[in-house]
Amino acid sequence: MRVRVIGGGLAGTEAAWQIAQAGVPVTLYEMRPHTLSPAHHSEELAELVCSNSFGAQATDRAAGLLHEELRRLGSIIIQKADHHSVPAGGALAVDRGQFSHDLTQTLANHPLVEFRRDDVSEIPRDGIVVLATGPLTSPALAEDIQRFAGMDYLNFFDAASPIIVGDSIDKNIAFFASRYDKGEAAYLNCPMNKEQYLHFRQELCNAEQAELKDFDRETAKFFEACLPIEELAQRGEETMRYGPLKPVGLFDSRRGDFKAPENQIHRPYAVIQLRQEDKAGQLWNMVGFQTNLKWGEQKRIFSMIPGLENAEFVRLGVMHRNTFINSPKLLSSSLQFHSRRDLLAAGQIIGTEGYTAAAAGGWLAGTNAARLALGLEAIFMPNVTMMGSLFDFISTAEPKHFQPMPPNFGIFPELPTKIKNKQERYGAYRDRSLNAIDALIAGQLAAKYAANIAI
Repeated sequence: MRVRVIGGGLAGTEAAWQIAQAGVPVTLYEMRPHTLSPAHHSEELAELVCSNSFGAQATDRAAGLLHEELRRLGSIIIQKADHHSVPAGGALAVDRGQFSHDLTQTLANHPLVEFRRDDVSEIPRDGIVVLATGPLTSPALAEDIQRFAGMDYLNFFDAASPIIVGDSIDKNIAFFASRYDKGEAAYLNCPMNKEQYLHFRQELCNAEQAELKDFDRETAKFFEACLPIEELAQRGEETMRYGPLKPVGLFDSRRGDFKAPENQIHRPYAVIQLRQEDKAGQLWNMVGFQTNLKWGEQKRIFSMIPGLENAEFVRLGVMHRNTFINSPKLLSSSLQFHSRRDLLAAGQIIGTEGYTAAAAGGWLAGTNAARLALGLEAIFMPNVTMMGSLFDFISTAEPKHFQPMPPNFGIFPELPTKIKNKQERYGAYRDRSLNAIDALIAGQLAAKYAANIAI
């Protein structure tokens, strides 16, 4: 039985790979280039439209633990991310061009993957289907999903940060450092004194913004973990300094010892961090600078940042609509629809937030689609894992107030014995989670088709 996967983003790419690796033929549909979205720039599978970072690598961090769970489960997304990683301190960041191109070629060359570039306008009414169209679902399919779901979508806006040519950054001003000198000094830091910061904030507050298409700004919902920089500026004088411009633990080592009392006066009042985009270090992303400012305003205001006076922007910030379904009313934690068990969903459309969470949804939806095709029961991830707790949340949250959820330890079940020390507690969460993943691999995933899966 052939399975159909709709959407060639991170979730759809992962789902199609898991289905094919299980020995089940799969057709992967991607609408680009026939139908373009406001955020994509290429025709490649799994294009990273915002940051190039998958988040922290340490396994006692939420993102890092999810990486490791997927790594053990044979995720193609994490495998390729590891292969195409670029320096990013303690984060897993990738050369996005090489990453997406490799995934496109890998899936296109799989003998069980049929790759169709076609805009699917409605949910197939029969057979096993994985819906992974992401937050930028085409209008026709979005309307069909809405009819099928029998309810309105929930909407919020998401924004992408600008990318700068490395040679255009003044490195006599910008300095390499990681916070508190931990890990590799992989970030470029542009320091501001108080006067520069206050002037910069004032310009952000007064800047002209681009029109939000399809929605009235007054009714738009921003995802709190991905607020536009101008929105942060308007929330108060200190908001940016406690967010993406936080200066704590950052110091230019060219000035001497970080801890020396005589150097306290040289500590920056605010810092703009730049993260490496590609392996060659030619492109740099403005960390936390998602924005909806008009492009001319972005060039004018961001060029006020010390070290970026002559910055060359290869991509300016954009803002687009993200759409997600009310998963608590529609999905089980196996990512199957209650009303149609052979229809599954994955990715940001189900209300998970972040690249790794999208890959995780693709892994589970793809794995369960393959199991259904082979006459096996769907699996449910243990809720003591990051994957399990995330999918349990999106399927059981209060529907009235449901909002996208990133991976985090706050949704984990409590430990049998409370641990006050946060680092030790997160380490215990990690150990419990990875033990459960290993048990799952040795148990349910060893059944019937496990030999075909690259675990």
